[in-house]
Amino acid sequence: MIPKTQNPIQEEQQSGVQLNNGLTHIIGIGASAGGLDPLERFFDTMPPETSMAFVVVQHLSPDFKSLMDELLARHTRMPIHRVIDGMEVEPGNIYLIPPKKDMVIQNGCLRLTDKDSAQALSLPIDTFFRSLAHDAGEKAVAIILSGTGSDGSRSLMDMHQAGGLIIVQSPESSAFDGMPRSAIETGFVDIITEPELMPEVLKDHTLHSLKGADLSRMLKYEIGPTGKFADIFRLLKDKYKIDFSFYKPTTVDRRIERRMNILHYDSIEAYGRRLAEDNEELNALYHDLLIGVTKFFRDPEAFDKLGEKIIPEIIDRAQAQREDEIRVWVCGCATGEEAYSFAILFNEVAERLNSRIKIKIFATDVHRTSLDFASDGVYDEAELENLSQELKEKYFHRENGRYKTNAHIRQMIVFSEQNVLTDPPFIKIDLVSCRNLLIYFQVVAQNKALAMFHFALKHKGYMFLGSSENLGAMEDEFETIERSWKIYQKKRDVRLPSEMRLTLGMPGARMGGIHVAPPLQNIPGDMKLLRAYDALLDRFMPPGLLISDTRQLLHAFGDAGRFFKVIAGRLSSDVLNLVDGDLRLAMTSALQKAFKDNVGVKYTAIEIHTVMGKERIDLEVEPLFARAR
Repeated sequence: MIPKTQNPIQEEQQSGVQLNNGLTHIIGIGASAGGLDPLERFFDTMPPETSMAFVVVQHLSPDFKSLMDELLARHTRMPIHRVIDGMEVEPGNIYLIPPKKDMVIQNGCLRLTDKDSAQALSLPIDTFFRSLAHDAGEKAVAIILSGTGSDGSRSLMDMHQAGGLIIVQSPESSAFDGMPRSAIETGFVDIITEPELMPEVLKDHTLHSLKGADLSRMLKYEIGPTGKFADIFRLLKDKYKIDFSFYKPTTVDRRIERRMNILHYDSIEAYGRRLAEDNEELNALYHDLLIGVTKFFRDPEAFDKLGEKIIPEIIDRAQAQREDEIRVWVCGCATGEEAYSFAILFNEVAERLNSRIKIKIFATDVHRTSLDFASDGVYDEAELENLSQELKEKYFHRENGRYKTNAHIRQMIVFSEQNVLTDPPFIKIDLVSCRNLLIYFQVVAQNKALAMFHFALKHKGYMFLGSSENLGAMEDEFETIERSWKIYQKKRDVRLPSEMRLTLGMPGARMGGIHVAPPLQNIPGDMKLLRAYDALLDRFMPPGLLISDTRQLLHAFGDAGRFFKVIAGRLSSDVLNLVDGDLRLAMTSALQKAFKDNVGVKYTAIEIHTVMGKERIDLEVEPLFARAR
């Protein structure tokens, strides 16, 4: 159903990439209209004796001979080459893309292919930068100079994820500022400066990178019991409400090391002081820590399995049970490609089965910038490489040289800011997809997230994880449907043991700023007895909610789910966003009075509409503890 991915970018570029022939870094330079002047200014100040190599990718007319090599030769003593297929990159050399060609780098060699004349939009800079990120990792540098359009900007996520440095010419100094501004708007740019100042930036970056091994050892030591990251975690949590101490140390120290390298810090204490004083740098670190890699129909064979077996079963079951809609949760949706992939796939299967059932997809992430991008639903042609021409034409339309998702699939998706570790989950979900998010969490956080997914899923609902992820402590609660593609089915609709429902803010040991889950054997009480309590509550307790004094949903009892309704648009974790109409008005009033006066409040005969039709219910709010004054 979905074509296989060609030359996929690695999920998480590993450090320690080895380059040949004494190379320390490979510098990719993208330029278009007005790009000759900044190139000349760059090489005027770039010393020819260098351990770096330079690959220039410029938009060239296929009908005119390029004089770039002759023009640049007036500004540098470095050898300049027009690339031929298979040419090996060497330090102290400049390589120019020839006309009518696309170029990538593989194993340190430049490879050429004929440009596709049928392809309306040519993005040679993005094509090369993506391959450079994959091939050179943290030894890659991407420079974007003057030019119109947005070529180069869509590959910056790959470059950033690989640990490469991204430098952009300041828009004010650019003859044409389209490419620089598009790059800056991605949020991935590390340095904005003038072309003649870039060589000094590269020199400092190269020298500081040589200290990287010592810095890495220092960071790995300091993330332990000494707790030197505790202040940084506290700053991030205070501003962004995310506790990064639950992320794996290997993820955290690599990203902090990258920021320290860029800013030339050798001390975690000094960098921590910078973060406390510089909101822009704190935001840059936050951005680095959250970036994820996603693409349309990643792992096409897995989506084939979903389309052939899982989704038809979900649709058939929903229709047999006369349900109003099918609900899908894409957790950690990043820039939206996977959410749109599910919208397309569900729509294709529904058409095949002649089903008109409503499909609702909740796509969540903690990163607001990524959600804004996803909500726009605009992508470059290169990002649709896994889609057939038929699917492109059916689900996208061209707009300003890019592809915009059609309204009917955008309307299937609600993009929502949500932290899976702390915010309430959705309910009555048929399929949860969370791929390559859990691998960044420590075990206690992984188990918490999996428990949230279990709670969210209907009985016999499905869960789709990443290829490197597993069920951990939740293994007994799911049946494996497709081991190769990590597709699981919820076995039973029961409450989990209390240790699986602990919020991450609850007591557990702290070691150097890192939360440590209490050992299971040390949790008091008989698990069988606790499960019996939960079963009794579910069976005999009226529908009810346990919420915090900030209106966060902590637990649902009985059949409370049938009163919930997701409101369209950007969601929050406020319980009032789960109800609407007269029930929302009554609940708002009751909560305000209960919080203010610390008294119970009761309203009767509230008329609401649920899946069972029109009902009249009573609402009672009872404070369990006196609220702190």
